[in-house]
Amino acid sequence: RPRLRSPLRIADFQEVLGEPTVALTKLRELCFSGIPFDGGLRCLCWKILLNYLPLEKALWSSLLKKQRDLYSQFLKEMIIQPGIAKANLGVSREDVTLEDHPLNPNPDSRWNTYFKDNEVLLQIDKDVRRLYPDMAFFQRPTDYPCLLILDPQNEFETLRRRVEQTTLKSQTVARNRSGVTNVSSPLKSTPSSLSEYEVLPNGCEAHWEVVERILFIYAKLNPGIAYVQGMNEIVGPLYYTFATDPNSEWKEHAEADTFFCFTNLMAEIRDNFIKSLDDSQCGITYKMEKVYSTLKEKDVELYLKLQEQNIKPQFFAFRWLTLLLSQEFLLPDVIRIWDSLFADDKRFDFLLLVCCAMLTLIRDQLLEGDFTLNMRLLQDYPISDVHLILKKAKELQDSK
Repeated sequence: RPRLRSPLRIADFQEVLGEPTVALTKLRELCFSGIPFDGGLRCLCWKILLNYLPLEKALWSSLLKKQRDLYSQFLKEMIIQPGIAKANLGVSREDVTLEDHPLNPNPDSRWNTYFKDNEVLLQIDKDVRRLYPDMAFFQRPTDYPCLLILDPQNEFETLRRRVEQTTLKSQTVARNRSGVTNVSSPLKSTPSSLSEYEVLPNGCEAHWEVVERILFIYAKLNPGIAYVQGMNEIVGPLYYTFATDPNSEWKEHAEADTFFCFTNLMAEIRDNFIKSLDDSQCGITYKMEKVYSTLKEKDVELYLKLQEQNIKPQFFAFRWLTLLLSQEFLLPDVIRIWDSLFADDKRFDFLLLVCCAMLTLIRDQLLEGDFTLNMRLLQDYPISDVHLILKKAKELQDSK
């Protein structure tokens, strides 16, 4: 563990990142063993590993400018313009034709879209307010509030106001996926009512509001999947990492950069969130079964015990795999696990080994326990030392 912060190790990273073209294989090897936080190294490495930044350094600044401008465009089109249209409604009625009246049931009506979006927004809102309740970070104001959104010249409806006005019609949103309802682990207690959150004064916004915007824009741009509960747990660690970057030039653009890295990551794992793919080769059921077949190879006694107790992988591995373990450990530990996951060139094969390692590390307890006890162990995983888990996963990988 101490080697992680050593000056030598930081120098290794700086050397690889200092080349005009980054050697990806070398970078992956370094990142796999954990990335030092110093000097914003992790933020930079994640952006490369998630295919946001190309390997040619000369292209970085123009690409970043282009992507961040594009994100501002998304904000204008998807939040600001509908917000202005809504605000203007109260002012002048005559420019709203009968065809596009808010109460018009016609499915093409842009108001119909607006109300549909509100259902999605309410679900996102509920989920992002509870991000990492044991940490103050997401409730704190950002250093760089989004000026486009908070421009006092704009008398338009922000997402915050939209949620307030739509009030809690959110019963309509209780269409959860089976299994995902239990997406939060028992460790994470959530405040009982929204009123326990103080709303920041105008001109400020909390980090969770930024995450809400990222997810709302993602849902609008990807209507095929829109928003599924649990995506908030994938954005959280990415955004936290970028928004705490020691380099302020990067930190200022955490929102846009997180959006594109999240989009790229979702392109790789979105099949886990799509119900209709559950039983296909790329779906989550296949991956859960792979955890068990790998376990069978590595530890047949434990595998048979879980089989005999009828402990199916969907009881625990669904959450482990879909959310990339983000609900099983504290945020700094999740981030350390993600260093290895993002560095894995066979993308997420290593995740299966981590899940296996988690099982074998508690094998003695599992072999002795009954169904109820074992379910409790798996739903609320007892070991918090992720270095131990990653070391074990690496041993499993090397013993192939």
